[in-house]
Amino acid sequence: MDLEERVTRIEDLESIKQLKARYCEICDDDHNPDLITAIFTPDAVWEGEGIGRAQGHDEIRTLFEGFQKAIKFSQHMVQNPIIEIDGPAALGRWYFFGTFKYYKGDQARWQAARYHEKYQKIEGDWFISHLKIMPPVMSVKYEQGW
Repeated sequence: MDLEERVTRIEDLESIKQLKARYCEICDDDHNPDLITAIFTPDAVWEGEGIGRAQGHDEIRTLFEGFQKAIKFSQHMVQNPIIEIDGPAALGRWYFFGTFKYYKGDQARWQAARYHEKYQKIEGDWFISHLKIMPPVMSVKYEQGW
């Protein structure tokens, strides 16, 4: 791998990390449905067992409108990325830990899971093309702990 390829790879890795950080920021901005579709490809899939599945910008926006009505507060924290780049496509795996406060019952919860994602580079920018929350998912009441 020559220097230019190595620099491009480092730039792509950093761009994908920034994309994931932006995803978390949008989620923690009241699951902002006006911003979420800008980071997904037009035919993208968002899915989480027991949470929901959406394909395409319209469905993803609707899914996030539902999150906005259910979730009073969230703090998404991701770490330990493993990112594999293959030209204009990439795969990513992340650990997730978050704190949530739901409107229903004013319930506070700890949540943890793993994200498995696919990315696509389009005209120089990276987008999420498939986000999947993988089981097992931990979701426990704050008072109980884990």
